[in-house]
Amino acid sequence: MARTVMMISMALALGGWAQAGERVDNFVLLDQHGQSHELYYLSDARAVVLMVQGNGCNIVRNALPALEEIRSDYAAQRVEFLLINSNLQDDRATILAESETFGIEFPILVDEAQLIGESLEFVRTAEVIVIDPNDWTVAYRGPINDRLGYETQKPKAKEHYLRDALDAVLHGEQVAIAKRDTVGCLINFPERKPREHASISYAETIAPLLVENCVPCHREGGIGPWAMTSYTMVHGFAPMMREVIRTQRMPPWHADPHIGDFKDDRGLSVAQTQTLVHWIEAGAPRGDGRDPLEDAAKRKWIDWPLGEPDLIVEIPAFDVPATGVIDYQYPVVASGLKEGVWVQATQVLPGDRSVVHHVIAGFDTGDRIRGSAVFRNHLATFAPGVEPHRYPEDSGIYVPAGAHFVFQMHYTPSGKATTDASRVGLYFAHEPPTHFLRHRAMIDPTIRIPAHSKAHTDSVYYLFRRDVVLYGLFPHAHYRGRASSFTAVYPDGREVRLLSVPRYDFNWQRFYDFTEPKVLPAGTRLVHTTTWDNSAQNPANPDPAREVPWGLQSFDEMLYGAFTFRYVGEDPSAPIDDRRIAVVAQMMGYLDTDQDGKLVFAELGPRLRRLLAVRFDEFDLNGDGALDGMEVLGMRRTLMRFGGPEFGGL
Repeated sequence: MARTVMMISMALALGGWAQAGERVDNFVLLDQHGQSHELYYLSDARAVVLMVQGNGCNIVRNALPALEEIRSDYAAQRVEFLLINSNLQDDRATILAESETFGIEFPILVDEAQLIGESLEFVRTAEVIVIDPNDWTVAYRGPINDRLGYETQKPKAKEHYLRDALDAVLHGEQVAIAKRDTVGCLINFPERKPREHASISYAETIAPLLVENCVPCHREGGIGPWAMTSYTMVHGFAPMMREVIRTQRMPPWHADPHIGDFKDDRGLSVAQTQTLVHWIEAGAPRGDGRDPLEDAAKRKWIDWPLGEPDLIVEIPAFDVPATGVIDYQYPVVASGLKEGVWVQATQVLPGDRSVVHHVIAGFDTGDRIRGSAVFRNHLATFAPGVEPHRYPEDSGIYVPAGAHFVFQMHYTPSGKATTDASRVGLYFAHEPPTHFLRHRAMIDPTIRIPAHSKAHTDSVYYLFRRDVVLYGLFPHAHYRGRASSFTAVYPDGREVRLLSVPRYDFNWQRFYDFTEPKVLPAGTRLVHTTTWDNSAQNPANPDPAREVPWGLQSFDEMLYGAFTFRYVGEDPSAPIDDRRIAVVAQMMGYLDTDQDGKLVFAELGPRLRRLLAVRFDEFDLNGDGALDGMEVLGMRRTLMRFGGPEFGGL
């Protein structure tokens, strides 16, 4: 009995069930539009108001106009307003429909696992919670005012509880009555039962979940910062595990689960998330049974999980100093291939993970070997989160005899001098594949991210001039990257979101390969959008006062979206030469800011307008006042003679 009481007490303490005056633990949730919101990101607000929303609740619907009025009145005083829905019966689609039907303009955070509603002890909808960002404590919880009741309404409120609470917080005072009963619709929390959570089996439920989802990274020699070798280790890190799950830092899978279906999804299901967090909040009890983590710790992890490669390419060793900024390195290695081969799978094995930020591997032929070949003839990429990669079924990339492998190496010093000697494993097809795999990237080297901007967004596109099969997508930005997405705009105008990464994390980058490839007809535009956070609220931001340009180093930024595809009906033994098409598509994709397929003079940007002030009409061969793709190609040839940086490397 004493042990049960102790476990429940521990659960209450760890769960952070916030009453007035108690601290609210950080959390991250997506709203009805798929945008990410983190509570502690609002640290520059003077107060945060959460209102509990629920579909179909007339009390909520009737309370929202008053909340909108209060938001308007307090807008100049940096008060943030959010709604949160923890209803078991509501989902993102129905919440979005409710917001559109009733004109709800607030973000509605969707608490699918009900974990945030549980920890905040929601009971009824229409409750508002005022949080003081100075210490993240609850200053007030209760109704907005005294106007609404069950099936009754006063014509006008006499008591304005929320306004009074905000005035007190904004003046640094305590709220006179910090807790009031709320009139609203009851919320069903079927898993709010900490006594039963104390009985969740570590040996039979928790440890197998960790072995499957976490141990591949959290092992000796793995990329995780600590190894899950036993219950003792997990028990010690349990509070931290709860934190990174609630803030969606772990597991490192950042695709919006409501958009697209991808291979190798590392995310936890709602049920798995509930089970793991509930077990932690119950005190992470050991229980009975053998510890599966101890058995997993004895497993021998091999360097090449896809098997021994057909060819292992040794990248020349590089001495990485303890500190400083290192220019990108572009080592070249002769392949030694006496005959051409079809590559069907790859793996990059970093020599020293602590300093290897990324590796891009490609190949080049002929006498002039260039670093840009890593993109033109891409083979493999390594970045934190990228795993051994099998190409799509029955596809491959042809590497001719005598080719040279080219690498782009990005090193980031770790505080200790070291030598990196990374390797790349290539796996060959025994027979020529049916499909010729291609890798392209959309970029915009002209981006300028304003200083102190919390959410600056730009887009770029790639126009497919033939029918294609799209296999996968790869978003990329640097420290200021906040969100990323890919959308297919079909020739008939339909738009379909293919991938959304609402909470981009520079520390974890990966390819998102579709479970079912997408067939895109000729004329489809693939649009890539990135949002950056160049404010002081971004803890990774090197300098929020700086206007940030495009650049290779991480303190600069990129608008970069890569994708893998094939042309429909292409003969792999005689592949289409699409180099000129690719150049035009890349250039048009970032210069054509209104994305109408034509480039007018005003879209060139200040520097290009100066260069072409008296020559633009020369390239407009059909005299329609704008440049199409082939006319842009002619313009590029001229500009390359000037050495224009906007066109270098394309």
